[in-house]
Amino acid sequence: MAPAVEKAGSVTIVLIPGKSLDSGNTRSFKEHIGPIVAANHKLIFDLSELTFVDSSGLGAILSCLRQTNSAGGDLKLCGLSKGVRALFELVRMHKIFEILNTREEAIRAFGG
Repeated sequence: MAPAVEKAGSVTIVLIPGKSLDSGNTRSFKEHIGPIVAANHKLIFDLSELTFVDSSGLGAILSCLRQTNSAGGDLKLCGLSKGVRALFELVRMHKIFEILNTREEAIRAFGG
């Protein structure tokens, strides 16, 4: 479950793989994403492949945001499906994360 990583200038874009981020794969997600988050301060998580996220998945993404913020960086999200976006809104995480429709919008949001 290694994520695909791309660079756009100083911004690192991470395509979160798989259809779901849940209790069954959150540990693997954290193991793969940890070094990426530690090494980059301008991050975009592209969630376009995800159709389901549960509370452990939300917690893992939130943990990445906290780690990035504590290092003086920021984490933006893009490509959320209707279902995933509805969950983020239901638990008010859309107030915590900057959520954009496309990678291009997310890159521009960093001023790139």
